[in-house]
Amino acid sequence: MNELLQATFSAVNIIPTALLAFVLLYWLAVIFGFLDLDFFDVEVEPEVDADGVSAVSWLNNVLAFFNLGKVPFMVFLTFLALPFWAFSILANYYLNEGYTLLGWLYLIPAFVAALFFAKFLTMPFVRVFSAMEKEHESAANIIGQICTVTLPASGHELGQAAVKTTGAPLLLNVKTSHGSAVQKGETALVLEYNAENKFYLIEPYQTI
Repeated sequence: MNELLQATFSAVNIIPTALLAFVLLYWLAVIFGFLDLDFFDVEVEPEVDADGVSAVSWLNNVLAFFNLGKVPFMVFLTFLALPFWAFSILANYYLNEGYTLLGWLYLIPAFVAALFFAKFLTMPFVRVFSAMEKEHESAANIIGQICTVTLPASGHELGQAAVKTTGAPLLLNVKTSHGSAVQKGETALVLEYNAENKFYLIEPYQTI
């Protein structure tokens, strides 16, 4: 155990150790509510000029290959930091006789290997976050539409309402705003979506 601690905080492993410590601190901050999951999300914006767009397009392809943009940045970084740290520890333990410069050179193949490892580890999460993104887009399309209440709702009690679509009506879990209440058969306006608690906020609406 002492040998592992010494290796962890040695000069040759300090970069992957610092990255791993940063990731752990981030998740502790998320757990205790100090940060949101998307606090460190990175987006690549296209440039106006043709050369800039070409460069960004190439970068987007690289990021997409490693699932960046398909999963939150910090989720990817988490799966990158742990194998990067492990590969660096193992490489210096078995292949280095205490040379600092050689240890730093080992960081390059360790990082590249960790990138591919992170790509593999994040693959199961791609579908999860893709489904969440589609749910968010669907929610955005429903905002501002008129719904028909199917189960009574108030500001404290969860009810249900139906929104007309080209196919079968879409059933929503709903609560009302400003302490108002709606009864079965009444119409209401969809105001916003509460992503944390998975319900829509509505208010009574009288059709003419």
